[in-house]
Amino acid sequence: CHTSGMLTPNGKEYAQKIPREELTHLILKLLQAWKEPLSHFNQHIEHHQELPDDSLSKAKQISNMVHELKTGVEKSMGIISNSLNGMASSEAAGLSISNEANMMSDSDFIHCFRRDSNKVQSYLKILKCRIMPGNSC
Repeated sequence: CHTSGMLTPNGKEYAQKIPREELTHLILKLLQAWKEPLSHFNQHIEHHQELPDDSLSKAKQISNMVHELKTGVEKSMGIISNSLNGMASSEAAGLSISNEANMMSDSDFIHCFRRDSNKVQSYLKILKCRIMPGNSC
């Protein structure tokens, strides 16, 4: 996975110990790291004539959701991430993506995306519980 070089907490217990600002920054870095690879993936699957239209639509929908989630996290947490927005996604994530994400097989790509999506979802739940305790936390 192209994001495997990112330092992320292993397990919920470690993630809960990270300050809110750092956890939010980590979420933004993960989301930003997927922006370019998802764009390339969308372009790649558009050339597969055998894929049904709903698969193509779903891939584009996922890319849009990642972008909207990144924007939402920035706004809701009151973070101005000009430094992230001004950089290429690989620089923002502190990674050298080069062609690694683009060279993955589709199944590896989806596996890595699912792994990182689960991390983002877990981190967002932790942030939600810090902000609004008592909501099934």
